[in-house]
Amino acid sequence: MLKSVFEVSWFRGKALAGLRLASGCLALLAAASLAAAEVPTLTEVWSVRIGRTTDCSPAIGPDGTIYFGTFSGSLWAVQPDGREKWVFKTGHGGLISVEIRSSPAVAEDGTIYFGCRDRRFYALNPNGRKKWDFATGGWVDSSPAIGADGTVYFGSWDRNFYALNPDGGKKWEFATGGEITSSPAVDAGGRIYFGSHDGKFYALRADGSKAWEHATGGAILASPAIDADGAIYFTSLDGHLYALESEGNLRWKLRTGGITESSPVIGLEGTVYVGVNKNLWAVDRQGRKLWDQPATLDAYQEPISATPVALADGSLIVVSHYGLLTAFDQERKMRWKYYLYGYDHGSPVVAEDGTILVCRQVPNVGHAMVALSNRVPLAPSPWPKFRGNLRGDGRQRPPR
Repeated sequence: MLKSVFEVSWFRGKALAGLRLASGCLALLAAASLAAAEVPTLTEVWSVRIGRTTDCSPAIGPDGTIYFGTFSGSLWAVQPDGREKWVFKTGHGGLISVEIRSSPAVAEDGTIYFGCRDRRFYALNPNGRKKWDFATGGWVDSSPAIGADGTVYFGSWDRNFYALNPDGGKKWEFATGGEITSSPAVDAGGRIYFGSHDGKFYALRADGSKAWEHATGGAILASPAIDADGAIYFTSLDGHLYALESEGNLRWKLRTGGITESSPVIGLEGTVYVGVNKNLWAVDRQGRKLWDQPATLDAYQEPISATPVALADGSLIVVSHYGLLTAFDQERKMRWKYYLYGYDHGSPVVAEDGTILVCRQVPNVGHAMVALSNRVPLAPSPWPKFRGNLRGDGRQRPPR
């Protein structure tokens, strides 16, 4: 158990940040002079200073509002044109750690749900006022999923998986043998899927009873993706990418050797993409590797902890751990790269008009959420991004 906790901390850059800071900065400074020439068509549309960094993947509400949390414990709401709408501050009982690593989810009625390392789970109104909060026994890094009936699902470091009613009342909880940082996914029939540090992948019914479990050889940090035919894809720290049937039977598993928390996504023609250490992998529906491509240029070959994004023209964008935003086409050719600088970057979001939303470090200023020009929207696939859709609700929907 201590091993799994250490692995999470290590791959979030805690152990490496100090050791590699000087060399990493030198590498980025050397590359910075080339950045403008390498990305002539990718420009910054707007930016908003947010203070500390974030590894949350932003969610976009029905009105276009952009929501994301930061390591200072603040949940931000930003208008589509980059103007700050409001900021909600978490924190209870003088706790030192109030980082928000749980990506928010937006419900049909506009309610924003997210977890925090103050050991609480929050529900906010669209105007930024708190509806309610729910206390757990540990950090809440798991990003919430929202069922068709409005039930909210998430896991906690207290080893429990929770189902809450829209009013904040506890519906049920399910105990596992390890901490839960994996974010759940809900299929069209209402079944909930997630992994645990106990090395097991779980399927629960809507009433909280266990439908089945599948044991792997390592902790499961990543979040599942659900295909149109019901296949569930996820990775384990045992170094495999798994494909399970909706009833729990193993369809295939592929040895990748990857031990990061990058989650799989589904692109055009059902191709599965996932970060495997320093490389981006493409895998077909039969579990055969199509290609892999390095997505980092630094001398230390930092792993990819963020989740890639599949776009409508067949291209992919991905962020390396040290802050290189890269786009590849279906033939793994690099289209462009954009330097974000710094560590701990979340999975980018691509808005309906193709605009890329991602956090970057601004030299001598701090961190900012930026909008980058791009005209290619998300792929019309069952699961093209982290949490599946722009609202980040982790719920399976028919392909567009």
